[in-house]
Order: sequence, then structure tokens, then C-alpha cells
Amino acid sequence: MATPSNTANPAQDPDLDQPDNPNHEFAQFGAGCFWGVELAFQRVHGVVKTEVGYSQGHTPDPNYKLICTGTTNHVEIVRVQFDPNVCPYTNLLSVFWSRHDPTTLNRQGGDVGSQYRSGIYYYNENQARLAEKSKEAKQAEFKNKNIVTEILPAKRFYRAEEYHQQYLEKGGGRGSKQSAAKGCTDPVRCYG
Repeated sequence: MATPSNTANPAQDPDLDQPDNPNHEFAQFGAGCFWGVELAFQRVHGVVKTEVGYSQGHTPDPNYKLICTGTTNHVEIVRVQFDPNVCPYTNLLSVFWSRHDPTTLNRQGGDVGSQYRSGIYYYNENQARLAEKSKEAKQAEFKNKNIVTEILPAKRFYRAEEYHQQYLEKGGGRGSKQSAAKGCTDPVRCYG
């Protein structure tokens, strides 16, 4: 749904898209390469849709090649549509924290760049409060490292190219499909 820009830069506008169902909510998470993070969220009961894309940057209509230059400040994110009556937001936060190292700045494993930073991008004050509370609890687990996860309002979502969507479920670069079935506990193998 196209919305008019409220700022001089539409990339900095809030994400005003609406879930398909008025009883559902959106959530955005950045936790490194979006392929594995998306598959983890696809498996969660109560998650009705996932999309990978780019947010938090300053360039309108970015593409993968552009964000990989590191000049746009976008994050690779997963936008999750969920039913809060089946899947509380706290369940999504648990998946988020379990999928990456929140103490590494602008990197996850061998993936380096600001597009791989750790972030929780909220749609309402309840999400913001729960995100901050979960970050505080997670920090208590890291005695000698600081969590670098940013917690900010969700900005305009730019959907990634189609080949990135449900990438691991479709087989990735190796043609080896991974299950996105609800409740699946198979290890997530991320590969290009």
C-alpha cells in the first residue's frame, strides 16, 4: 500500500503498511543475513507471513546490490506478520535473541557490514517496552560483553528481490530445501 511521504526522505517514513488481517501485527527484526532468520520465524506457531527486505536506511527503493555497498545504512530485516493471540510478541523476541550474537557490531559470523547489524524495529509502544525489557534480560546473560542491538521505530519496509523470499525453504543456492513447517526443530543451515 503506497502512502504519502511525511518527511523529505520517504525511506525515513514509518512503515505504514497494514497486516492482511486487522487482528494481526507486524514486527521487524535485523539479525544478520535474513535467510536463516526468516526460516526460524516461519517455523513459529502464530506467524502467518514473513518477508525479507530492507529498512532503517536513507535511500528510497534500495536493492540488494546497493545495500551491500554499505552506503545506504539499510539493515537486512525480516518483517513478520503474526497473530498475537497465538504468538505473543515475547515469543518472537526469544527467536530473535536465539538466532544471532547481539554483541557483535555490524557483523554476524563471516557477514560483515552495517546491513548485518542487530536490531528490533517496533510498531507500537508495547513492542518497544517488551523489546527493551528483553534486551535488559539478555544483557544479564553477557557478563563481559555489551549488547549492541538497536531498538528503534519501524521505518518504511522495502521488500527484497523475489529470489530472497523464503530462500532456504525454496532450497537456497544448493537446491537443498529446508522445512518451514510450524514447530520444526531441524537446524537452520544458511548457505548461498
